Amino acid sequence: MARILLADDDQGSLDFVRRALEMDGHTVVPTVDGNEALERLKSDGPFDVLVTDVHMPGLDGIALAGKASDVQPGIKLLMMSGVADVLDRARTLQNNGARLLAKPFPIDKIRAEVRAVLG
Repeated sequence: MARILLADDDQGSLDFVRRALEMDGHTVVPTVDGNEALERLKSDGPFDVLVTDVHMPGLDGIALAGKASDVQPGIKLLMMSGVADVLDRARTLQNNGARLLAKPFPIDKIRAEVRAVLG
């Protein structure tokens, strides 16, 4: 199964997504912001997938995705957001293979998206 780095500043979302992905046997490393996620990527990598909320204080998900790709080229990206205009900004990352997921979503949707990202 995959090693997944998860970044979301909302504890409820973080726990929900972590549990959903662990149901499929993935190893999930949860982080509460982009800066922590970047540090974990550097210290605990490599990871197969970065699942990140787009809208976070400090280092947001879009900036995190760019830095993560610099630190670990080829990392798969799954971006989540409940804010429509933020999703529009994140669409620019689709050219780099990022997938976008609008919140809220059912548990089966996040599981299916990670399977799709992994191929």
